[in-house]
Amino acid sequence: MAWTGNLSRSVKEIRFLFCQSSPASAAARDFVRNHYAEIKARNPTVPFLVRECSGVQPQLWARYAGGARQDWRVCQNQVMLEELAKIGESAKTKTRL
Repeated sequence: MAWTGNLSRSVKEIRFLFCQSSPASAAARDFVRNHYAEIKARNPTVPFLVRECSGVQPQLWARYAGGARQDWRVCQNQVMLEELAKIGESAKTKTRL
C-alpha cells in the first residue's frame, strides 16, 4: 500500500466508526485490524481515530486542510482511504491555483 505514506500530505484526520460485531462492519474492522499499524507508522502526525458503537453502519470521515470534511458510509467490501488521499491531493492543488 504505497499510497499510505502520502496520507499525511493531504489528510489531517481520519475517523472510523463501526459496530464491534455486525457483519456489515466486518470489512471496516478487518481493514483497521490489518492496516492501522502501517498507516500510523507512515503518518505519525495524522490522528487516526477508531470508534466502536453497537448497531451502527460503518462510516469513514476524513478532514483536510482548511477544515473541509468528507464522509462515507463504508460498504461491506469497500474501504476508501486511498480515495481520501486522492481527494486531499486534488483539493490542495485547487487551493494553490
